[in-house]
Amino acid sequence: MKFSNLSLRIRIFLSMLLLVIVALIVTILVTIYQYKEQSNDYHNRRLIRKENNIRATIENELERTTYVVETAEIPRIFRNQIHNISNNNRLDVYIYDLNGKLLISSFTTFPNDTTNYDLPKEIVANIEKSENKRYIRNKIVDGKEVQDSYTYIEDSKFKPIGILGLPYLQDNSEQNKELNELLERLAIAYFLLLLIGITIAYWLSSYITKSIKEVSDKISKMHIGRRNEKVTVVNASKEITTLLNAYNQKVDELEESAIKLAKSEREEAWREMAKQVAHEIKNPLTPMRLTVQNFERRFTPNDPNNKEKLREFSQSLLLQIDTLTSIASAFSNFAKMPTQNKERLNVVEVVKHALEIFNESYISYHPEKENIVAQLDKIQLTRVVTNLVKNAIQALAEIKNPQIKVRVFEKEDKVIITVSDNGKGIEEAHKNQIFEPKFTTKSSGMGLGLAMVKNIIEAYRGTITFTSKLGVGTEFIITLPVS
Repeated sequence: MKFSNLSLRIRIFLSMLLLVIVALIVTILVTIYQYKEQSNDYHNRRLIRKENNIRATIENELERTTYVVETAEIPRIFRNQIHNISNNNRLDVYIYDLNGKLLISSFTTFPNDTTNYDLPKEIVANIEKSENKRYIRNKIVDGKEVQDSYTYIEDSKFKPIGILGLPYLQDNSEQNKELNELLERLAIAYFLLLLIGITIAYWLSSYITKSIKEVSDKISKMHIGRRNEKVTVVNASKEITTLLNAYNQKVDELEESAIKLAKSEREEAWREMAKQVAHEIKNPLTPMRLTVQNFERRFTPNDPNNKEKLREFSQSLLLQIDTLTSIASAFSNFAKMPTQNKERLNVVEVVKHALEIFNESYISYHPEKENIVAQLDKIQLTRVVTNLVKNAIQALAEIKNPQIKVRVFEKEDKVIITVSDNGKGIEEAHKNQIFEPKFTTKSSGMGLGLAMVKNIIEAYRGTITFTSKLGVGTEFIITLPVS
């Protein structure tokens, strides 16, 4: 039988019981882990102490020796001291040249021993690559853990002349004995706790479900379509009583509220539709007005560039008129966003035309290259750029030396468009709401611009993110697929 098909009482009982068992298991595992960590730390510190003592002894010997301190003379320098160093520290000592060839050791070998005691090349390489010129190799020998420590031996000028090797056998017998004794004591305590947990879980599950069963019996007699009866339970807990009081109050309000709610939802839907239409139409109208004013200011009858100015003026107006046409067509289908009309277009050129409607001198455009081709809708891309730039301009209302930078570049089959400003930034409390419909920090506007931008971007399987810091500025990053 599935867990979800069991009664609430049994599920509560099993869940609490499982929680107790998991807590006990976790406690045991943490205890074992802690003992092992302490044991490893102990052996690591002990190895470091022995290594430091041996290195200090070696350095003293190098200072006192009458031989030339170089690699070739190491066997002669430590010929009489290697066994004393080993005995004093209860550790075998091996000294190799810089290529890993064994020079001298405290380990006594038989004449017919053919074992190769030289260091593998990878160990020599690991010593050289490490930051502190020290390498630890862990291995298992006859079922016991062994740590081999390798570090450089240096002369008085800190020049490496050899490699010191120290094999360290970790003896955990004492720690393991203490751990076993602790676990035996914990096992008895955990068994008692488990019995107590079972008793408490059974009692709580019975107590909680008793009142709920009484409530469920009352609610099962309710019918939709007629006046519902209020639910009353005698001797219920405070939580159940509070729940029933709230339910009984809502029963009285439900019938009346249902009719009002349906009417309100219809009116709200039409209001939202009207706001959305007004906002979308307003977006291209403002740039059109700016374009006309700009053309009127720049136009002179005798200017030889009038034909070029007229062409730019016409293109800007036609682009915004196309946007209005697309909006009107889309909303005629009851609040649909403009349908995608994908075409191969040069994103760099489209963004450039979208920025031409703005007269602000502090807007700069930085395309990575002249042509970045993608399958996008020209009108929708224009709407995205103009919305973001307008928001950036509004964020710079009270800023000295304002700057807006628009960048376009290509990365891993993606088109990246960024719009950054040095405005006041977005407060931390508003960051999670910035793309929500109807959210705005401005005194005017419907707050639908960024929500629509996000919908357009996501319709292309793209993403829009932003980074912002108060007093520094904001950057919006748009990522769109090339195809």
